[in-house]
Amino acid sequence: MSDVVLLVDDAAHTLGALCRELESEGYTVLVAPSGEAALERLEWVGPDAILLDARMPGLDGFETCRRIKAEPAWAHVPVIFMTGLSETPHIVEGFAAGGVDYVVKPVRAAEVLARLATHVRNARATRLAREALDIGGHGLVVVDAHGRLAWQSPRARAWLAQPGAAAIDWSAAGAEADTRRLGARVARRLGSVGFGETMWLLTEPGPPAAADARLAALTPREAEVLSWIAKGKTNRDVAEILGMSPRTVNKHLEHVFEKLGVETRTAAVALATRQGG
Repeated sequence: MSDVVLLVDDAAHTLGALCRELESEGYTVLVAPSGEAALERLEWVGPDAILLDARMPGLDGFETCRRIKAEPAWAHVPVIFMTGLSETPHIVEGFAAGGVDYVVKPVRAAEVLARLATHVRNARATRLAREALDIGGHGLVVVDAHGRLAWQSPRARAWLAQPGAAAIDWSAAGAEADTRRLGARVARRLGSVGFGETMWLLTEPGPPAAADARLAALTPREAEVLSWIAKGKTNRDVAEILGMSPRTVNKHLEHVFEKLGVETRTAAVALATRQGG
C-alpha cells in the first residue's frame, strides 16, 4: 500500500511536475485547493504527510496547521510547509504552528522527496509506537524538541491527568537526564523516534519479583527492542523503526536473552508479557 500525501495549495496546478515526481516515487497524491478543503479531506482520509502552502486566501497555512495539530486524530501527521514566504519570522511561525519542515518555493522535487521520505519514516515509527504497548503495561509518551507532549498512550494520559500528579519537566534544559519523576512513578527515556522527538516509558512500582529484576536490568535500548519484538516485529522491522542495522538489533537481543536467562525470542516475549499481565 502506497504512502498518501495531501498537497494543499491554492495554485496546485503549478505543481504538476512535483505531483508527477511524487507519483513516480510511489506516493498517492491528494490535492486540496484551500485550508478549509484540506480539513474536509482529513475527515475522510488519513494521509502519511501533508505538503502545505502558507499563503492562501481564507484559512492560511499557519492556521490550517494549528487546527490539524489541535485534533488528536491528525496531530501525528507531519506537516511540511512549502511556500514562497522565506523570511525568518515566517519560518519561525511555521514551526511554531506545528510544522516539521519548511521548503521555500520554487521547490526542487529532489529536495522535497528527500525531506518527505525522512518525515514519513519518522512519523511511521511514532505511529507504530501507539500500537507498541510496552513490555509491562506501562505508559508511553513522545516529547517534541521543545519539551512538549506530542503524543501519549491512554495509560500515560490517565496517569498524567490524575489530580495531584507532579508535572514532569520535559524541557530541553533537563534533556541529559534519563529519568523523570511523576509521584511514585518513573519516566525513563527510551531514545529518539522522530524529528527531534523522544520516547519515554512511564512505570509504576510493583511487587518485587525475579522477573521484574531481570527486566529492570535491561538498558533502555534493550527494553525498547524487546517491546517491538513483543509486538510481532521482525528484526528488520525493528532496525528500520529504531534507525539501526539488523546486526545491531541481533546484538541487543543477545544481551536481552542473557539478562533474562532465556534462549529464544518466544521465551523472552513470554516473560515480558507475563509481567505485563
